[in-house]
Amino acid sequence: QVQLVESGGGLVQPGGSLRLSCAASGSIFNIDFMGWYRQTPGKERELVARITSDGITNYAEPVKGRFTISRDNAKNTVYLQMNSLKPEDTAAYYCNVRYGYTWSKYNTWGQGTQVTVST
Repeated sequence: QVQLVESGGGLVQPGGSLRLSCAASGSIFNIDFMGWYRQTPGKERELVARITSDGITNYAEPVKGRFTISRDNAKNTVYLQMNSLKPEDTAAYYCNVRYGYTWSKYNTWGQGTQVTVST
């Protein structure tokens, strides 16, 4: 069984910063992608940023230049540094990890952490 434990969400003023962390534990192996998604009420979950095991990253357009994703392969942990936060960044942020065999991949999600950007 695989567990993803997220931390780092909270309330921050516009222009502020937060750092999210997600640690994977359990029977996890051959991790491909680690990433962050976000969701607001009534909307679909959307990709924020993703990073491969080789460190290749991709970002959603709204966060480019403000957010940085990184990972520590030894700790099976992914981070999301969020700078210059805007009210429209307010959402529940979910960690996502894809892992498994070449012929059979698994996708798992964290429980979500709330990020609120407001005065």
